[in-house]
Amino acid sequence: MKSYLPLIAPFLLAFALSAGLTPLVRKVAIRFGQVAEPREDRWHSRPTAVMGGVAIAISFYLALLGLLIFLPTAGPLAKYLPLLVCAFLVFVLGLVDDMYSLAPQTKLVGQIIAASFLVFFGFKINWFESYTFNTFFSIFWIVGITNAFNLLDNMDGLSAGIAVISLLFLAAITIINLGGGIGNGHLLLIALFMGALLGFLLYNFHPASIFMGDGGSLFIGFLLAGLSTHARVFHSTHLLPIIMVPVLILFIPILDTGFVSVMRTLFGRSIARGGRDHSSHRLVAIGLPERQAVLTLYGFSLFGGTVALVGALYQFRYFISLLGVFLLVSLLFWIYLAKVRVYPEEDKTVIEKSKALTTVWIDFTYRRRIFEVLLDVWLVAFAYWLSYFLRFEGMTYLNNFPFFLKTLPIALGSLMISYFAFGIYRGFWRYTSVADALSYLKAVTIGVVLCILLILFIYRFQEYSRTVFVIFWGIALFFLAGSRLSFRLIAEALRRNSVVNGRRVLIYGAGDKGEFALREILNNQKLGLTPVGFIDDDVRKRRRKIQGYKVLGGRDDLAAMVKKYQINEIIVASDKIHSDNLKFACDVCEDLGIAFRNLELSIK
Repeated sequence: MKSYLPLIAPFLLAFALSAGLTPLVRKVAIRFGQVAEPREDRWHSRPTAVMGGVAIAISFYLALLGLLIFLPTAGPLAKYLPLLVCAFLVFVLGLVDDMYSLAPQTKLVGQIIAASFLVFFGFKINWFESYTFNTFFSIFWIVGITNAFNLLDNMDGLSAGIAVISLLFLAAITIINLGGGIGNGHLLLIALFMGALLGFLLYNFHPASIFMGDGGSLFIGFLLAGLSTHARVFHSTHLLPIIMVPVLILFIPILDTGFVSVMRTLFGRSIARGGRDHSSHRLVAIGLPERQAVLTLYGFSLFGGTVALVGALYQFRYFISLLGVFLLVSLLFWIYLAKVRVYPEEDKTVIEKSKALTTVWIDFTYRRRIFEVLLDVWLVAFAYWLSYFLRFEGMTYLNNFPFFLKTLPIALGSLMISYFAFGIYRGFWRYTSVADALSYLKAVTIGVVLCILLILFIYRFQEYSRTVFVIFWGIALFFLAGSRLSFRLIAEALRRNSVVNGRRVLIYGAGDKGEFALREILNNQKLGLTPVGFIDDDVRKRRRKIQGYKVLGGRDDLAAMVKKYQINEIIVASDKIHSDNLKFACDVCEDLGIAFRNLELSIK
């Protein structure tokens, strides 16, 4: 632990310089008109100073200079000179773009030149046997990460915060693989970089008073890409962790770039053109406050970094299982975000514009439900493997692995037959209910039983573990139900943290009709209502919850609750409320000047 204490001084130096320089740079930027004005394709709503990247870069290099002057043991930094020089050149390129708006191709050529020089001096990823392919892919990686952070700079604190999280895990993995201390140049640069970013983040987190601009985002992306590709930071006997560890550390910028590129291409929009269609924007469109949207993406970055850390610890079996869960959660979450409408209603996808493609797409996705089937094939296979992994360890696992491979087709076939027989592919995920959950239970149970019977018939069940199939049943049921419930769970989780611009309502009646009213308010944003909670005259229901919303009190507490929670409307959702109580509540609402309405259900 003592060997890492000297790293605190460089971190604090860079942090102090950045925290002190950022307000000064902000004043200078405003003085010389370097201000980002609100635009239709940009997120901010008020003029905000740019050039924050100047504070980040200057504080980083000044702290580095001080380190070299006053700390003779910082000699290992000499081999990072190519990275430091190239990163500075990319910063200048971005700064010029902030001031004079360079053409996209000009910036791209400059980045490729800088990346080529960096790769020439040995900053490359050696994932493959081909030296030529490694060289070209390294250039692509550096340029891609650089632009990914540039695109990620679309909401207050997002790009800088994700960079800090990435650096934390990069530091942890560097310590695991190379050791630590003041003699480790990699850790010294990470400490300086983190300090400079956190000092700037004080002023860039929502509500931001300064933006980093292209100079800052390109500098951050290039320096992080260079640090992630530095030789021999990642070690493993398996190719998958070697590739996935750096990808997971930089997961959010990579995924967001790919996600936006696919969605814009699908809607026939230019990838290079800005817009409010990033992951963060879609979270806000759902109803999350801007800060909560950024923190949600921070959470995914932390999750990805944790999986990367497991991969760096050489625990391949643990890594592959955790990676599968992470990729599944991410896949379902971003499929949900893809369904959020952020483009004008009149905009159509390239598929919708073509009748032929529309016909093929509908047949491919809806009639045959091919995506659901492929997902289930992967989930069943993963569940079966995970069952063996959890049941056996070490050499015992290796000894039993042939049994897994031999019976994997049987497990897949058995469960897929059962899924089809129980109508798993006839439902809609967003409307999954308790009745569907019972079907999932039956489908998985019959599928596992069928699998056991087939193995018994073919292999006499000799040397097969019964416990494996008990675990397999539980995991397969969890995956099947979890995947189908995912859209509802994601929607509910996001709604709990959302801030909807609508009338705040209390629901009078914490029963079946009240629960129905709550679901309708949550699912129908066109109503323009935001549920706050319930009131009910039954004292036994006080402090209870319905779908996470609390029964706050009864009619006698109504006036106080209206003032406390800033209620705009009361909705009566019960036929069992005594007429005197209804009249009392109506009089209270009339005195306070708020609406008092009955929920009406009718079939015409």
